[in-house]
Amino acid sequence: MRISRAPHTQVPASPEWVTGSARVEGLATPEGPSRTQVDSVHFAPGARTRWHRHPGGQVLVVTEGTGLVRRRGGPVETISTGDSVRVEAGEWHWHGATPQDAMTHLAIEELPADGGATEFADAVADAEYLGGTGERADPEPLRRVIVLDQRLPEPLATQRVEIRRITIAPGYAAGLHIHNGPVLGSIETGSVVYQIEGGPATVLTPGDVFYEPEGVRIARFDAQSDGVTFLGYFLLADGVNAGLVFPEA
Repeated sequence: MRISRAPHTQVPASPEWVTGSARVEGLATPEGPSRTQVDSVHFAPGARTRWHRHPGGQVLVVTEGTGLVRRRGGPVETISTGDSVRVEAGEWHWHGATPQDAMTHLAIEELPADGGATEFADAVADAEYLGGTGERADPEPLRRVIVLDQRLPEPLATQRVEIRRITIAPGYAAGLHIHNGPVLGSIETGSVVYQIEGGPATVLTPGDVFYEPEGVRIARFDAQSDGVTFLGYFLLADGVNAGLVFPEA
């Protein structure tokens, strides 16, 4: 038995098999007599695979969000957290997120002993993806989604908000740090390992949000292999500038 601790390394999905932004986190690879491969795949809103088929089939298990899946000759089906999909061997299909929501699923398959590989075909065009019938689906005229509802400390003297777009180079670790005021953030591109000291580490990807309380030690904000760009919202009192302290330990 061997335990692999989270977080696992995530890599961008190849544009040769996906339209849009997706990331793959390898959880299990074939070893010895086992031919089982397990990946966690995160699709940003609007991202989807090309048409493809697996020689031994595949099982998808949605772990977060809402997505779409279609087999050749069938309708576009909506899948949500907790749903599972069994794709038969050799069955042409595609899957991905909805236009509005991200989706993460486990992809589980038995790789054939003869080395047969997944076969990819055409990309899924927008009309097919959005409507499923060759006609573009009408978008919602207005949609509101709460992505963070964070209680702030009382009393909190806030007279202004400073918004910064911050980019961290691939593989760069920000290191242990403390802010002099509350910071809210939203990931735009790339990914980062985020951890408040004493808490679990989390991988944040596009669309994810985070909160760094005032005076709390942030143990990790480490850009992964593709770097990260995010918006930071600094809540400040009049006459106070956003400050950052890097303690020794």
